[in-house]
Amino acid sequence: MKKILNQRETIITDMLKGFVKAEKDHIAVSKENDRVLYRKEKQEGKVGIVIGGGSGHEPLFFGLLGKNLADAVAVGNVFAAPTPQTVLAAIHEANQGEGVICLFGNYAGDVLNFDLAKEMADTEGIAVVNLAVSDDIASAPKEYQVDRRGIAGDLFVIKEVAAAAAKGYSLERCQRIAQECNQRTYSIGVGIKSGTNPLNGKPSFILNDDEIEYGLGIHGEPGIEKMPIVSAKDLIKKMYLALDQEIKAYVEKEVIVCVNGLGSTTLMELYIITNELIDLLENKGFLVMDTVVGNFCTTQEMAGFSLTVQILTEELKELYQMEATSPHYFHKEGY
Repeated sequence: MKKILNQRETIITDMLKGFVKAEKDHIAVSKENDRVLYRKEKQEGKVGIVIGGGSGHEPLFFGLLGKNLADAVAVGNVFAAPTPQTVLAAIHEANQGEGVICLFGNYAGDVLNFDLAKEMADTEGIAVVNLAVSDDIASAPKEYQVDRRGIAGDLFVIKEVAAAAAKGYSLERCQRIAQECNQRTYSIGVGIKSGTNPLNGKPSFILNDDEIEYGLGIHGEPGIEKMPIVSAKDLIKKMYLALDQEIKAYVEKEVIVCVNGLGSTTLMELYIITNELIDLLENKGFLVMDTVVGNFCTTQEMAGFSLTVQILTEELKELYQMEATSPHYFHKEGY
């Protein structure tokens, strides 16, 4: 394993210190818990937005702290959920008196610890709603969407729910929007080379040179199948067919798309993938309102990518179009 680190025990601390120094005008560390970062600019009278999860997926999650995005982030160890105490400290930083909504990936540790933090916040009189993003269609059948993992679809859910909060919507309305965002967001990913856990130096999975892990998770969870490597056109067609089973029934045909690199996939490859995906969507009668391409939810240096499609309503479209600015994500209003 070749990584530029100091001691393994200080990986998270060193990373967060560097991030805060780079973004010192806008981001600060909580005095209550050094695994919590928050946005300095406070917007009173709005629902607070807390996001969080394990490290190793950067720029998710702390890269989404910013204007009309997240207010605070709870940071866990590498591929491990933040502790309940860390989440509670993030809730404290985000709370402006109108309640807090917490958004995180649907993994057992995250669900447990965010729920425990919610219980602790309840005893303090802070209204908290939790929403576990579950967009990964490869991880469970359609009828068990509640069991699906959260992967790059986090980006769209966070973007739109944070916009709702910035508009001054109530906690109950933000919760409804979060649920609708999640229900309408679908992703699937593939890996062609493993990422390496910096704590133990071990790859998350092993593949032969001519193999692809189809449908894998962002921690290296096994996918649906190992398959021979094929052309971009054939691979995206296979992935699209899986997505189409989820989206074809919608009356609404306007969508947003994320082509997400998992760490080491080049932009050259990601744009080739984008070309194939948009052609397939348009051939099926979908109107692609916006496409974002890049590394948003990674797994260290894993080679591979995920595709995310969200079916828009007029309300979600309006929220998505709101301006948003953070260190690792920018969206110009109306664009």
